[in-house]
Amino acid sequence: MTATVRPLLKSLLAAGAAVVLCTAQAQTYPTKPVSLVVGFAPGGSADSLARLLAQKLGTSLGQPVIVDNKPGAGATIATAAVAAAKPDGYTLLMVTSGHAGSAALYPKLSYDTQKSFEPVAKVGASPVVIVAPSSAPYKQLKDVIDAARKSPGKLNYAAGGGGATTTSLAAEFLKNEAKVDMVMVPYKGSGPALTALLSGEVDLGFDIPSSALPHIKAGKLRPLAVTTKTRSSVLPDVPTVAEQGMTGFEVTGWFGVLAPAGTPAAVVARVNKEINAVLSDPETKDKLQNIGVEAAPGSPADFGKLIASETQRYGDAIRKLGIKAE
Repeated sequence: MTATVRPLLKSLLAAGAAVVLCTAQAQTYPTKPVSLVVGFAPGGSADSLARLLAQKLGTSLGQPVIVDNKPGAGATIATAAVAAAKPDGYTLLMVTSGHAGSAALYPKLSYDTQKSFEPVAKVGASPVVIVAPSSAPYKQLKDVIDAARKSPGKLNYAAGGGGATTTSLAAEFLKNEAKVDMVMVPYKGSGPALTALLSGEVDLGFDIPSSALPHIKAGKLRPLAVTTKTRSSVLPDVPTVAEQGMTGFEVTGWFGVLAPAGTPAAVVARVNKEINAVLSDPETKDKLQNIGVEAAPGSPADFGKLIASETQRYGDAIRKLGIKAE
C-alpha cells in the first residue's frame, strides 16, 4: 500500500464509520425525553402550536416531548440556549418567522441565526390579525389610521414577544406604510399581550389567530384586518390590509423547528419525517385550521431556503426602516 493511498483509505473508513454511527443514532433515537424550547410565554400562538406538536410527536417518537418556555428578548434568550445545547436531537427549538429578523435587530447575538442551527421542518403558516377591544371605537383599520394621524404617539399597541417577532414587525411595516406614529408596549408573548389588550392597558393588538380567535369568537375582540395577501379561511369576513388601501402589503407568519448545528443528519431526518406525518394527519390539520394555521410539511432543505430568503427580506426592511429592538 503506497503512502498516498493510506490517507485516502483512512478518510474513506472514517466517513463510512460516521455514516454507520449516524444511522445507528437514528435507529435508536430517542431513548429519553426530548425538549422543545419555545421563546414565548405560555398561552400564545407559538406555545399553543408547540404543545399540539409535542403531544403528537411524543406518541410517534415513543418518548415524551416536553415544551420548555423561555420567554424574553424577542425569543433570543431561548434561541441562544438551544444554539449552545448539545447537538444530539434532544433539544429542539420552535421558531416563528420573527427569527429571520433577529440578526438585524440584535447585532450582538451570541449565535448566528442560520449557521448555528440545522433546519428540521416548517410546521405551518398564518396571518397576523389586527384586533381591538369590542368596546373600542374602531370599526375598521381606517379608523385606527385616522386616529393615529390625528394624535401622533397617543395610540399604543401590544405585539407579543416584542423585538424580532412577526407580530411586532408587521406593526412596524404597517406604521411605515401608513406613515403613522403608534407606540409598541412589549410583552413576553401573546398570552400577556392579549391580557393587557382585554384589560384596556393597550388600544390595539397584533397577533396570530391561534391566540386571538377565542376572544374574537367570544365577542371580546374585534378583528380589523389580516396581513396576508388573501383573506384567512378562519376569518373570511375580515378584509386584508391591502384591501383597505395599502396595496401590496403582505406579512405572513410561519412556524418551524430547528436543532443545534451539528445534530446528526439522520436524527434531523427522523424528526422531520415524524413532524410531516403529524402535519398530514387529518385531525391535526383540522386543529391547526381551527386556530388559523395552515399545515406546511416539507423537507429540512425547503425550510432552510425559506429561512435564508426571509432573513434577507426582513433584514433589508429592518435596516431600511431603522427599526430598533425594544
